[in-house]
Amino acid sequence: MTSRKWVRLFLTTLLVGGIATIITGILYGYKEYLSYVQDVRIGKLLVEVSFLFILGLVFSAVSQMGFFAYLTIHRFGLGLFKSLWNPVQIILIVLALFDLAYFRYKEYAHGEALTGYLIFPIVLLIASLFVAYKKIKETNNGAFIPALFFMIVVTIVEWFPALRQNELSWLILMLVPLFVCNTYQLLSLHKIVKK
Repeated sequence: MTSRKWVRLFLTTLLVGGIATIITGILYGYKEYLSYVQDVRIGKLLVEVSFLFILGLVFSAVSQMGFFAYLTIHRFGLGLFKSLWNPVQIILIVLALFDLAYFRYKEYAHGEALTGYLIFPIVLLIASLFVAYKKIKETNNGAFIPALFFMIVVTIVEWFPALRQNELSWLILMLVPLFVCNTYQLLSLHKIVKK
């Protein structure tokens, strides 16, 4: 990976994060944004969209730090655990998904059912399986577990600030751009390195 390729990946991921956050924010709060358009408050709409874009740049930067941290951890894992690295990653995936449901439930549920706290882990698992499947179609079967680990465990770690707030709007507003940026980086890396 040359510095030029890295800069290109960095800048395009920033743009992807900004756009993903704008789309997520508008879709989540579409009634509010629709009222800006109906009331011809274009200035307010531009301020809100600019805020979402800047927030997306921050989420993208977090995603990129997580991506490069994972690339380093993956190399250490391969060196330390050798052929056991994939089973270790599977165990960590299961623990991360369990923690995402159980510890959020224990911390924030006040008479609520556990089922509501299973939604994010299930959606994250299903979406990550699709991304990992696409990764092996574009590369090789050995990429499945590392891709799944990155899309689940690293995304959860990056998502931690919103998880601590436990406010649905922030949970969604941060998760979607992080997931989109992580997907973009994961599916772009082998293409960039191949060139």
